[in-house]
Amino acid sequence: MTFSIDNHILYLCQQDVEQACQKIDSVAVIREVFRLHDAGQTILPDEAYLAWTNDQGESVRSLNMPGYVGGSLGIAGTKIINGNIANPRRGLPRASGLTLLYDPISVRVTCIMEGAYISSLRTASVTALAADLLKAAEIESLAIIGAGVLARAHIELLAGRLPHLRHIRIFDLAQERITSLQQQLAPLLEAKRIEMQPAATAEEAIRAAQLIVPVTTTTDGYIHYHWLRPGSLLVNISLDDPLPEVVLKADRVIVDDWNLVKNDSRRLVGRMYRAGKVIGPHAPIELTGKDCRRIDAQLGEIVSGKVIGRSSPDDIILVNPFGLAIEDVALAVRVYQAAQELGIGILLPL
Repeated sequence: MTFSIDNHILYLCQQDVEQACQKIDSVAVIREVFRLHDAGQTILPDEAYLAWTNDQGESVRSLNMPGYVGGSLGIAGTKIINGNIANPRRGLPRASGLTLLYDPISVRVTCIMEGAYISSLRTASVTALAADLLKAAEIESLAIIGAGVLARAHIELLAGRLPHLRHIRIFDLAQERITSLQQQLAPLLEAKRIEMQPAATAEEAIRAAQLIVPVTTTTDGYIHYHWLRPGSLLVNISLDDPLPEVVLKADRVIVDDWNLVKNDSRRLVGRMYRAGKVIGPHAPIELTGKDCRRIDAQLGEIVSGKVIGRSSPDDIILVNPFGLAIEDVALAVRVYQAAQELGIGILLPL
């Protein structure tokens, strides 16, 4: 990896990032990240999580997530993502951020790019990779819970990667969000011959689906185990949507990075770990019992072939991806390279 060492930083706005992303295979990049992560060729510190209450009495937060990716990439960077769930009422995205890349030799910041698009793309790419690795059969039915930015990112990516996809059931507490999303995606769905229909409840959407993706902001679980059909795959993007029974009863539970998941006291699996309800994928099996289960694997172990992902077509599988900064860094590197080839972006003097 060769970066220019000079007195400029390349800035890429969201339009630049989106244009550059058209030239890369995001799912292939994410697969390579998990292979490197499993091989110990990444460095992934704990995220820095800052939460406070703003002058309007709203709970807001800022996350700073650094990471290093080795292999052919050999570069470090950081992702800064800030969020306020009240922003949509102001006509603003719930979350926004920046991704920074560091020159591998001087460690100077060499590129700053809009980070929210990459964040949503890598999240959808993890879901697509999980589907590649863990689907029981060709996926024809998809449930999306939530109709925001992540819902759109998932549908745009999965519509192009799941050739048998024909039915999407979507649920959101705000019907107008579904209507807006349907209008935005109408040309794509028509071209792919995919029917997207609103569901009256989350249960209605989930019961019919082979692949279920909750993309909400809830902190209260609502997904029951008996809603999940045999062979279904639940990719728990927003982390708090399933009830603990889903974790305890699923045939396979897979995480992206166990240390990050267990260290997060705010989210479902981290809370269950602290309550003694789950243990890590390499903990002794004798520590499990009726009310405690062992996490079955990390995604990198499945990518590398160390662990079998699905053992039966009827397995109900829960994937609980925390979200790794190394994914953002790796995608940002490929975006940076594509931007240089395209000659886009603005050079900012230091």
